[in-house]
Amino acid sequence: MTRKSALRASPGGDSTPLFRLGEQIPDTFVIVFFVAILAALATHLVPAGTFDTQDISYLQDGAEKTRTVLVADSYRLSEDTDTGVTLFEGGGGLGFFNFMFEGLTAGSKWGSAIGVMAFILIVGGAFGVIIRTGAIEQGLKRAIERMGHRQSLFIPVIFTLFALGGAVYGLGEECIAFAMILTPIVVMMGYNAMTAVMITYMASQIGFATSWMNPFSVAVAQGIADVPLLSGAGFRMAMWACFVLVGIFFTMRYAARVKADPARSLSHKADEYWRAHLSEVEQERTEFGIGSWLVIVTFALGIVWVVWGVMAWGYYIPEIATQFFIIGLAAGAIGVAFRLRGMGVNEVAVSFRQGVKDLVPAAVIVGMAKGIVLLLGGDDPTSPSVLNTILHAIAGLFDHLPDWGSAWVMLSFQSMFNFLVSSGSGQAALTMPLMAPLADLAGVTRQVAVLAFQLGDGMTNMLIPTSSALIGTLGVARIDWVLWVVHIWKLALIFFVMSSVAVIGAVMIGYV
Repeated sequence: MTRKSALRASPGGDSTPLFRLGEQIPDTFVIVFFVAILAALATHLVPAGTFDTQDISYLQDGAEKTRTVLVADSYRLSEDTDTGVTLFEGGGGLGFFNFMFEGLTAGSKWGSAIGVMAFILIVGGAFGVIIRTGAIEQGLKRAIERMGHRQSLFIPVIFTLFALGGAVYGLGEECIAFAMILTPIVVMMGYNAMTAVMITYMASQIGFATSWMNPFSVAVAQGIADVPLLSGAGFRMAMWACFVLVGIFFTMRYAARVKADPARSLSHKADEYWRAHLSEVEQERTEFGIGSWLVIVTFALGIVWVVWGVMAWGYYIPEIATQFFIIGLAAGAIGVAFRLRGMGVNEVAVSFRQGVKDLVPAAVIVGMAKGIVLLLGGDDPTSPSVLNTILHAIAGLFDHLPDWGSAWVMLSFQSMFNFLVSSGSGQAALTMPLMAPLADLAGVTRQVAVLAFQLGDGMTNMLIPTSSALIGTLGVARIDWVLWVVHIWKLALIFFVMSSVAVIGAVMIGYV
């Protein structure tokens, strides 16, 4: 995307180029590739190390669970001194130029990269079919027209709901599907695609980071740190409310400016796509009859099914992907039966294929991000890796620091480490066995160590290119990651300052 499509408003209200003449915004693929180069170089400069591991037990939802964690004082350098990655490896090995293939084929159906990539593609195909019927857009337009002056409540209500979802059950990858629904609505209301990502994914991660009961971060971290499960909820609830209010204020202020002056939008290309799509639906507008109603009812019941499955049965990537596939299949059958926008069986297949095609770039980025972690040696503490050495080195930063300084270093470290291990539970398993005893030595309570972990892990989720949920959500909204960072960095900095105040304040009050 060139400078012509990336504008920002000057203080006086005029739109001026965001980047100087002749400069271009690097594509997300370019950014990720150069990060891979840095990762490969790091393997030649930073020695690899290993930890021993042990199984611990902790309570979650009243049931005893076990997790494998590293032993804090067991770090040792790898005996193999030649651990730097080569340019190319045969026989299925890992060299620098192998990182994309290895990343794309890594993991399992339960997570990055294969599972998340399959999830993105299947959900994209399902929504391709749903959108092809035209029922959702037409129904939403009628609903918006009837809202009248109450449209101003749309952003704070949706933002709060997603923040609650992040706090209660760790809403993340599910935002990819919801962004598909809400982006055309938000654009239809006169805002832009950036706003849609803010009220869905960004809101969910604010809730995720400040949660008092998130089963994927708080519960796991407290269990590992031997802190009573879901303790300290009052402080976290107050923190959640403060962060959510700031997020709503920032989002509504930005959305109002975009609505008043669309030239302020950084997502021109995405907005033009959605407006053209909505215009196409309007031109092909047919009677909003029983077929359209059936699609909407099917979709609504499907979303209820997804939410119920996540909350009651712990459904995750494999189940949710299948649920959306069924929703798309049902919508396609209704579209064919009622000839919505002239749909036939072939149109269902073409729409599914187009939906998959639109999200292929996002899926590939997920694989590349996983490949970077593999270049660094992976996230297995028992295998030689640069990540293990980074974990060990952080312990030396706590020497001669006051207790509040140690807490702030914990927050900063967790924020940076999340760029390498974006999984909340995975980062907890790697870092909390080290942070908990270090907190004891530094005079910081283990509850504060957990707080530093969840804020550092959660808040940076709205920035890092290694987050499959962020890249997937941006992909469906058709926003380049670099443009998103240009837009959100100030708010991310504000949240980091607020997180610092929260962590230091927790030290001052003896938060336990």
